[in-house]
Amino acid sequence: MFPLRGVILLPRATLPLNLFELRYLAMIEDVIAGARIIGIIQPERAAGDEESPSSKVTGLRRVGCAGRVTAFQELDDGRIVITLTGICRFSVAREVETLKPYRLCAVDYSAHAGDFKHGAGEDDVDREQLLRVLKRYLDTHQFRADWKAIGNAPSEHLVNSLSIISPYGAEEKQALLEAADLKTRAEVLVALAEMEMAAGDGGAGSTMQ
Repeated sequence: MFPLRGVILLPRATLPLNLFELRYLAMIEDVIAGARIIGIIQPERAAGDEESPSSKVTGLRRVGCAGRVTAFQELDDGRIVITLTGICRFSVAREVETLKPYRLCAVDYSAHAGDFKHGAGEDDVDREQLLRVLKRYLDTHQFRADWKAIGNAPSEHLVNSLSIISPYGAEEKQALLEAADLKTRAEVLVALAEMEMAAGDGGAGSTMQ
């Protein structure tokens, strides 16, 4: 289990990670030798401000996402850079005691079994609205985008990838992770972007507290 505040993973989207702490270097060594599966999960809200809490008693969110290591590179300075590809979200059933320096959990995938279906819910996404708001958001922040690649991307990949890279806080990211389906996740993305733009235009704006 890899607890990371403000970081989520979603099915079939990718997440690059830079590992340098000894506990996670030990973890990746065991992961590579085994099934190559890592669970990405956020610490609980009350767990402080650490990006990745060092204590094993720090509370974890109840929902995370399993990913498979699909690429890794060992660097000369001892760091390991990996790419995780999301498989399925999970609910934490219980923590497993271990002498390893990292954390282990028993997890349950049953509530999120639909994640295994490639492209599930794509037809329900209001893609035109999503792209319209995305363009406004990028223009507002003067970001450039490869619109050809965006236009060719399946809705599942687009929504899940945008959710992962979105610049929102831990609560917003958890809401995106726990969205019931792809349509709801897209709607949350649109709502967050619109609130941020409204705040930038002098509106009240809002974030989840």
